[in-house]
Amino acid sequence: QVQLVESGGGLVQPGGSLRLSCAVSGFRFSYYAMNWYRQAPGKERELVAYITGGGGGTRYADPVKGRFTISRDNTKNTVYLQMNSLKPEDTAVYYCNSEYMKNFWGQGTQVTVSS
Repeated sequence: QVQLVESGGGLVQPGGSLRLSCAVSGFRFSYYAMNWYRQAPGKERELVAYITGGGGGTRYADPVKGRFTISRDNTKNTVYLQMNSLKPEDTAVYYCNSEYMKNFWGQGTQVTVSS
């Protein structure tokens, strides 16, 4: 049974930080790359960060480069997204996603950046 459980979102002021977590179960976690996506109301879901199975390679969407860091702990089957210098345009529901099951999504976690 594949499960993706996102957590760590909340309300933060511009310039603040949040750390999101995604707890994964149901497949061989370390074999597969993981992604963080986000979706704002009325907009398409967009990929914001990617990490290889072993954690040694990462890629970021241009709007978050230099501010967000994706990481993973394969002993805990968890992928993280550290978000610094947050901007109002970062407001969205954030989802993790595996390369194992590209069309499977958890409930997401809401991030709201507002003063």
